Amino acid sequence: MTWFHEKSHTMEEEGGHDVSDLHWLKNHPLLLRGGSEPLRRRLYRVLRQAVVDGRLQAGAILPSTRSLADLLEMARNTVLYAYEQLAAEGYVRADRQGTVVCALGPRDTRTRPVATLPPLSGRSGGVQRPRSAEDQLRPFVPGNPGLDAFPWRVWQRVRARAERQTAAHEAGYRGAGGEPELRQAIATYLRASRGVDCGPQQVIVTEGTQEGLALCAMLLADAGDIAWIEHPGYGGAWAALRAAGLRCEPVTVDMHGMAPPSALWRQSPPRLIYTTPSHQYPLGSVLSLPRRLALLAQARAHGAWILEDDYDSEFRHAGPPLAAMQGLEPDAPVAYLGTFSKTMFPGLRLGFVVVPAAVVDRAEGLAGALWPRGRVADQRALAAFIDEGHFTRHLRCMRGLYAERQQALRAALARVWRWPGTVLGGDCGMHLVISLPDAVSDVAVAAAAAEHRLGPRALSSYGTGGPAGFNGLVLGYAHMPAETVGERVRLLVQAVSQADSAKAKAART
Repeated sequence: MTWFHEKSHTMEEEGGHDVSDLHWLKNHPLLLRGGSEPLRRRLYRVLRQAVVDGRLQAGAILPSTRSLADLLEMARNTVLYAYEQLAAEGYVRADRQGTVVCALGPRDTRTRPVATLPPLSGRSGGVQRPRSAEDQLRPFVPGNPGLDAFPWRVWQRVRARAERQTAAHEAGYRGAGGEPELRQAIATYLRASRGVDCGPQQVIVTEGTQEGLALCAMLLADAGDIAWIEHPGYGGAWAALRAAGLRCEPVTVDMHGMAPPSALWRQSPPRLIYTTPSHQYPLGSVLSLPRRLALLAQARAHGAWILEDDYDSEFRHAGPPLAAMQGLEPDAPVAYLGTFSKTMFPGLRLGFVVVPAAVVDRAEGLAGALWPRGRVADQRALAAFIDEGHFTRHLRCMRGLYAERQQALRAALARVWRWPGTVLGGDCGMHLVISLPDAVSDVAVAAAAAEHRLGPRALSSYGTGGPAGFNGLVLGYAHMPAETVGERVRLLVQAVSQADSAKAKAART
């Protein structure tokens, strides 16, 4: 930058264009408004755009830094920064004449076309827009854990210790499968609590279920292959599998889980089968043992892989958690997915996939190529949190708390719910589903509930490839203290009445 400073000094001695040429800058909105962006950056952006647009044409000589600073009533260093940044990026150059605008290539400002962008992908249009951070915290939003009861002090102590013990050279890219301590801790926990048959080398640490699904889709299937997915089901799985180029085939779920008809095996044999057998999302049904064994047998016979998403089975309120499908048979064709977003907290952004031993090398290679690992301290802290027993104690506490909150929700619905409906969800998880009469639109109810700052989700929106064919509300309760549930159910009843009245009024007119 020394050369530019010297030329700027020469330019100021010899002069440049009359500063009246840039009087329009004084009233430019970007320079007049305040905000967090420094004034020097705003001035640079305005000048850069003027060069790009042709308002400052090639060969034009800019005023000296002192002259422009006087005109705009700003510090000279502010102008100097803008000029230096423009010179560094090739928009201007400093020579004996002063600061000269560079030519950016052939341009015809008289016939400049309207700026347009290339089209987006078709598959991006089917992805549902996520809720805002504020909306995510509303009562009844599904999937939110009870962060008010998380042992934050314990976690912060463990996390700080892991940070202190992380060396500088360990802050770079790490092994593709994750930190060895965490892989070992996860494998030990899964063997004891979920009956998963695995060693630590089979555990691939991910940044959540979505990354795990993307890894499985690319590892186990090719673009154009068929993937079966539960209907209604998890929209994130639908999005991840479609993003990998797979053809998703909805398979209707009943009160005992996924039951693909024999004709479907013949007509649309899958390469991947996505299922939530321990607590179907969102209906809450449990895939029966006969159906699990039949699904494993058919998958083997047709050369298909099963993606077992065990997203919240730790929170079973009656009896111990059910054993995973992955451990029912030796070398089962199953990739087992889990996440710590529900058992710990969503912001941790850690999950895992357990793959068969025969595909570990390929899985690690693919994961390393696509998602280089980091976050050493977080992974080591989580490993210590598990190994030292904090994780098990936390889950035991949350099971009791969630059971209490679910019971409060059931009791409140029993007291004030005025419409015929069935409560689904079983003795597990973090949400319940209540059905609505056909005459009441769940989409309209969800919209009315949002006006009361509630966040239930319409069950019909869980359709995979089309409307779900179900009409109801998905009610998350894990993040709602039991003493607040009654009032919030009362507001929900008002929302249903509001939607019901609006439909009746529309029918009369």
